[in-house]
Amino acid sequence: MSHKQHYTIGQIAKETNLSIHTLRYYEKEGIVPFVKRNDSGLRVYEDEHIEWFKFICCLRQTGMSIAQLKEFAALSLEGDGTIDERIHLLGQQRSAIESQVDTLMSYIEMINFKINMYANQKAEQAD
Repeated sequence: MSHKQHYTIGQIAKETNLSIHTLRYYEKEGIVPFVKRNDSGLRVYEDEHIEWFKFICCLRQTGMSIAQLKEFAALSLEGDGTIDERIHLLGQQRSAIESQVDTLMSYIEMINFKINMYANQKAEQAD
């Protein structure tokens, strides 16, 4: 029988680069389900929580709102019957990210244009 690795909230904060306050907030909002407590009432996390937090961080960093995170977490808790809804929600997020990437690429093109313009201007001055 294998023992699961257990982590404190401080260890989770260090592993995920989230503050303890944020971890508690996510739990309170239902974004992180099934956090157990030990006999002293302290939160006890497992490997699955680390992976979940990392995925939540990914979604958050890409602009997913807290409301959408809550919706995604609730759908995940409901089980396999919500896979289509989760695919749809993640697909919407992917589309939003792709749009951001397109915008950023256009900014890179503008910056590259200016870099080339200044490099050419400098080369002409050297002649």
